[in-house]
Amino acid sequence: MSLVFAGVTSHGPGITARPETADPVVRDAFFAALGSMREQLEASKPDALLVIAAEHFANFFMNNMPAFAMGMADVYEGPIEDEAWLKIKRRDDIPGDADLSKRLITEMMQTVDVAFAEEWRFDHGISVPLHFLTPDYGLKIIPVNINCQGPPLTPLHRAWAFGEALRRACDKVPERIAVIATGGISHWPATPDSGKINEAWDRDFLDRWARNDRAALTAYTDAETYRDGGQGGFEIRTFIALAACAGGQGDVQFYGPIPQFAVGCTVGVMDIVEP
Repeated sequence: MSLVFAGVTSHGPGITARPETADPVVRDAFFAALGSMREQLEASKPDALLVIAAEHFANFFMNNMPAFAMGMADVYEGPIEDEAWLKIKRRDDIPGDADLSKRLITEMMQTVDVAFAEEWRFDHGISVPLHFLTPDYGLKIIPVNINCQGPPLTPLHRAWAFGEALRRACDKVPERIAVIATGGISHWPATPDSGKINEAWDRDFLDRWARNDRAALTAYTDAETYRDGGQGGFEIRTFIALAACAGGQGDVQFYGPIPQFAVGCTVGVMDIVEP
């Protein structure tokens, strides 16, 4: 197997933009879990890190909104947000691997349709996790986007199929690949309900994720997710794709609702098993 690490984490911009506003006990436990995740990632000795995220109209808009897209460049830039606000320094030399991306995309296209981009500007959805997991950009990064923004959204079973295709592609390359998925879980960003968190819904989803229960993970309707998890809840697609990719049981190493970050913050890793 070339897949050596699989995990999930949150990416809310408040995590770096306003950490001082959060309850220090919960915040520090979250940051400690991210530090532990970084250690586990580094111990897996990956050659490249794939980040499955839901980007926020930084690269794709309603005139062209692919269901799935992957970066295929040797260099990326980001974050696009104001540096003083997000508190992450912008870089235009983030390393990628166009050749590896092309080989992965070519294999995935045997079973799923994947758009690709030779230019990609990271937003907080990718930059916030990288700030904690590889702050010096010591790993080659391959950005992956699942449309969680503009309906019609890809069905959940297709997000699962995307994860399966990604796993098959990883298993066909010699490089050691790490994959993280970033997103929600429940949150209502950029609305009057920003800061609202449905902890019970989050914990139920994470239980399904930790069990890697395909039927339960793909059973949500978008209407139910919107009602219970907000429009930010559509980002469960990234966690679902990761579960399909890894194939094993998950370990939720941290979960805590942090209203100041406008999201229930999550850190989890998943066992990698043979398909």
